[in-house]
Amino acid sequence: MSPSTGTERLQKVLAGAGVGSRREIEQWIRLGRITINGNVATLGQKVSGREKILIDGRQIPALRKTRPSPRVLLYHKPSGEVCTRSDPEGRPTVFDRLPPLQGSRWINVGRLDLATSGLLLLTTDGGLANALMHPSREIEREYAVRVQGTVSDATLQRVREGIPLEDGVARFDSVEPTGGDGSNQWLHVVVSEGRNRLVRRVWEAVECRVSRLIRVRYGPVELPRSLRPGHHRLLKDKELDALYVAAGLREAEPDSAPRY
Repeated sequence: MSPSTGTERLQKVLAGAGVGSRREIEQWIRLGRITINGNVATLGQKVSGREKILIDGRQIPALRKTRPSPRVLLYHKPSGEVCTRSDPEGRPTVFDRLPPLQGSRWINVGRLDLATSGLLLLTTDGGLANALMHPSREIEREYAVRVQGTVSDATLQRVREGIPLEDGVARFDSVEPTGGDGSNQWLHVVVSEGRNRLVRRVWEAVECRVSRLIRVRYGPVELPRSLRPGHHRLLKDKELDALYVAAGLREAEPDSAPRY
């Protein structure tokens, strides 16, 4: 279901209940074979799954057993919060600010360290979280980074080609200066793995210190400029679809192509 409204397109609900393929169901809707609460369904109509849905006059019993759709939350993590459910040192955690759930719990998709801020995804779908974090998916993470030190063309070439770390060679998929100089140099960095403190450790290896680190994108999901630190919102339908496609758990719609 759509996280924000509790509804989803009829063809997706029926396909998820195993009634048929999405294309088959779309054809049945066009032919007028499906009714919702006594009215002929229309293509693109949204339902919650609690309606009385009939195909050729027969109710679909599987819908009564359909589990609520997973939800995905986009949280703008401030620096100073930890990504664990509790902290022995009494520091605030990201879970302190999340909306309560009944019958499920929020699962964070990876972590951001204490000093790092920015986009953190949380979901009620453990399969989605595992797929997004699995190294084989190579999901891109993009960061805005402020560094102190000499960032020459040679330095940029080194971090693109690879830097030996204690747990293996690490490299930036891309790194682009975005402005500033001296102690206020900003760059955008993209990596496609989730090793602990990877971005900070790569910069440290080339004698640069990270003074600010903000995650601005995870796969196809971007951090909205309007979302303030400590605030959150549920993903919109298109964002949710794109995320499941990136995780390899859903096929892209015929009229769209995944960005990542």
